[in-house]
Amino acid sequence: MKASVVDLRYKMNEVLKALDRNEKIKILYHGKIRGIISPAPTSDKGKVKDHPFFGMSVNETIPVNQVMEDLRGSRYRDI
Repeated sequence: MKASVVDLRYKMNEVLKALDRNEKIKILYHGKIRGIISPAPTSDKGKVKDHPFFGMSVNETIPVNQVMEDLRGSRYRDI
């Protein structure tokens, strides 16, 4: 997509939609390319099955607070 400085100001919604479609946007100033805006890389959050809490049972004997503290670790790493 090509967009002028005026388009960036008045049609930002269309520019953002183009970024959502993974399009690069060429910024024009007086008809010449001054820069390119590219979409940010997406982060892969992984599968739910890989999360440590997936499949936890109500029959667990360890309290949830203890499990959370074990996962998070202590605030100070010197322990």
